[in-house]
Amino acid sequence: MRMFELYFGRAVNGRGDVTDTEWNTFRDEVISPNLPSGYTVLDGTGAWMNPQTHTTVTETTKILIVATPDTAASLAAVQRVRSAYETAFKQVSVGMTTHLACGSFD
Repeated sequence: MRMFELYFGRAVNGRGDVTDTEWNTFRDEVISPNLPSGYTVLDGTGAWMNPQTHTTVTETTKILIVATPDTAASLAAVQRVRSAYETAFKQVSVGMTTHLACGSFD
C-alpha cells in the first residue's frame, strides 16, 4: 500500500481564498471520482516559498491523505487530482509526500 499526503493551498493570487463551496465542489467532482475507495481531508495552515518571488507565503491548507495500492494507476489518479487543482485555482503546485505503508481497512 502507498500513502499519499497532498497539500492544497487555498490562497489564490488576484482573488480571495478557495471557498468552502469551491472546495466541496472540487472534492465531489474531482477527488471522489479519482479516489473512489476513500480518503481523509484535514484542515491546516501551511507555509511555502514561492519559487518565482522567493517570498514565504502562509495560507490555509486542505490536506488530503489517501492509502492506495502501490500501482502506476494509483499514482496517475493522484496526479490527476493535483493537476486539476493547479489548473482550477491557478496554483504553482500542490505539494505531495508519499511513503510505503502496511495497513488494513477490513
